[in-house]
Amino acid sequence: MASHRQCLVGIASCAIRAVARPRLQPQTAFVPRFLVPAMASNQQQQPIVLQQIRRASQAKGVKRKVKHKAFRVYDKSKLERFSLCDAMRYLRAVEVGRPPASVSYDLAVKLQTNKSGAVLRDRIRLPFPCSSDFRIAVICKEDSKTASEARADGAVAVGEETLFAAIKAGTINFNRLLCHVDSVPALTQARLGSVLGPRGLMPSIKTKTVTNDVRTQMRDLAGTANYRERTGVVRMAIGQLNFSPHMVGENIKAFMARLKQDMKEMERQTPKMVDEVVLSSTNGPGFSLNGSFASTDESVTPAHLSTVM
Repeated sequence: MASHRQCLVGIASCAIRAVARPRLQPQTAFVPRFLVPAMASNQQQQPIVLQQIRRASQAKGVKRKVKHKAFRVYDKSKLERFSLCDAMRYLRAVEVGRPPASVSYDLAVKLQTNKSGAVLRDRIRLPFPCSSDFRIAVICKEDSKTASEARADGAVAVGEETLFAAIKAGTINFNRLLCHVDSVPALTQARLGSVLGPRGLMPSIKTKTVTNDVRTQMRDLAGTANYRERTGVVRMAIGQLNFSPHMVGENIKAFMARLKQDMKEMERQTPKMVDEVVLSSTNGPGFSLNGSFASTDESVTPAHLSTVM
């Protein structure tokens, strides 16, 4: 028979022994975590619904969105193409009643090229310029010989600090801007990129608007048009509404020849190919050109499209 002390020791050992908590069944997984701490420590599983969704997606093999390296090219086998005279005929019909000087023909050349490659950027002098309004400003030392030569050649604004102040004030009465090499630090310090950049007037070496010979560059810049590739397309005004088909055709030939020359020079760096040539107007649709000149309607001759509407 156990003594009184042995009975007390047995009762004490039973009191301090850890009581095993009952484990929850899977159907009680919806119980909040703060009410059932044992579930949070023993069951680190996601809800059944999320598990089922994941298994279903893995079974179906969900496809990720494919990122193309090159710009998308569409099938043009069924696309209707037009000759130059036919396209001009339809565009002139759309622009009836508008002042010819306010409407221009625009050419869009779509290219087959990569998205991350080099872009085409150059300047061309068309056989028949679309605009004769060329106002050139020159950034140079105000009391230098370059400034006096620029004023003599017809520059509308010359200088550094005075020209920078006028630009910041919004007084931009020029559409071409040149910068002398010695004035590049002053231009950088003025921080005019946010003002001149969106207008396409920021001088840079790539556009040949930062030069050491301002007089020669002014003569080369007058009568020229700039073009630049954006998202695989090169757009440029190719003529006014009162241009004849011969004038528009000569401008297109000169522009396409220059464009192909630029593509050949960067062929090793970024291969490019002409995919489509589209002619449009300021308020009219675009017509894909087939490379021919004459109209399909024998009753319509280029002479009919050479007069002012």
